[in-house]
Amino acid sequence: MGDRANVIVVREDGTHELYRTGWAVGIDLDLLDGLSPVLAMLPELRQDGWWLDESMAQAGVLIDLGRKALLFFAGEGPSTELRHRAATFELIRTAWPGWEVRWLYDGPAELRRHVGLDPQDVRSRDAHPSRAPFLAPDDEDLARPDPGGVVITVGTHRCHIASDAFDHPIGEGVPLLDRLTEAAMHGVCRLHVNSGIHLDPERRRLSWWCLYSTAQAYRVPELWPGWTVEFWQDDWSRHTRATGRFSPAPFGPGEEARAEVLAEAAQRRAARARHHAQVAELRTSPARPQPGPDLCG
Repeated sequence: MGDRANVIVVREDGTHELYRTGWAVGIDLDLLDGLSPVLAMLPELRQDGWWLDESMAQAGVLIDLGRKALLFFAGEGPSTELRHRAATFELIRTAWPGWEVRWLYDGPAELRRHVGLDPQDVRSRDAHPSRAPFLAPDDEDLARPDPGGVVITVGTHRCHIASDAFDHPIGEGVPLLDRLTEAAMHGVCRLHVNSGIHLDPERRRLSWWCLYSTAQAYRVPELWPGWTVEFWQDDWSRHTRATGRFSPAPFGPGEEARAEVLAEAAQRRAARARHHAQVAELRTSPARPQPGPDLCG
């Protein structure tokens, strides 16, 4: 898939410019620097006409200068982590005073919709989404501080966890219920997952939340006919109140989370500086002669 993101700048007259970066993972950290530094990074990234579709884009940013609106999404980064999301948004809003800062749940389709283009042009043509496997309680993927994953609770008595490295299980529709009958059981999920689904089969109600962008997020009711579907967006706390099976371990106060995000941003700036220095050195170094044929072998 790569590490790619589109950045769109909408000028005051309504025209827009399209850019593409290979630094998608952690692009939310770049936003902590504010408007001017972000715009300064863009000129060499101009990519008019090439919109990444929802299967290729790992992140996206839209800067509307006229409306003072900053819209973005990401598949990875502190804004997609339970422990760091609130702190990341707080720091971004501080760096963009007076701006509307909004998360896009439907990814590149929403970027195009904002500038008046057809969102269908960036829809994935894959009619067979990959099904996320369910993880056992002792799976090594769940051992990290921010393991991600999708917690799926059924009523008040069942809890399962699916991998978040595949298509979101919400997109499977009603057939997901059959798969859940053979999924590994968890007691109470105390992990810092980044998405969740709560099912009430008796009342045919489904509620879900997500901290990252997932394709066709607003089409979920079509995939669950006969069910009442409620999208909680990023409000994971509603899941904890709906069932006793999801109760994430307490995490540090806001100041601690802010310090961790700022430290990660500093590391990213240093990595970018090293990268630019290496690129500049390659551009200014005299061309090296190509090696000739190996006469010894």
